Amino acid sequence: VVALPSYYGEGVPKVLLEAAACGRAVVTTDHPGCRDAIEPGVTGLLVPVRDADSLAQAIASLLLDPDRRQAMGAAGRRLAVREFGIAGVTDQHLRIYAALERGVAGP
Repeated sequence: VVALPSYYGEGVPKVLLEAAACGRAVVTTDHPGCRDAIEPGVTGLLVPVRDADSLAQAIASLLLDPDRRQAMGAAGRRLAVREFGIAGVTDQHLRIYAALERGVAGP
């Protein structure tokens, strides 16, 4: 389990993407950027910002349920490969460049 109880704006934290790529279930805060890096209930758990009790309960729930923890880790790995792997990122960039080219060249 990887926990990141962030409470300030930092974009999508790289540690959450790395955790997913390593097949680890994630517990993080329901905060912009953090919430964008997981599929709540599928690849990890979201807890309210600055709520230590909820954070502890979420971590404990995954530590006590190895099947759920492993399923979330596997789902996180699939998400990381699909959304943040080299092929997915390259395709996203190519679509952006194509759209820009169409806009520059006109209709």
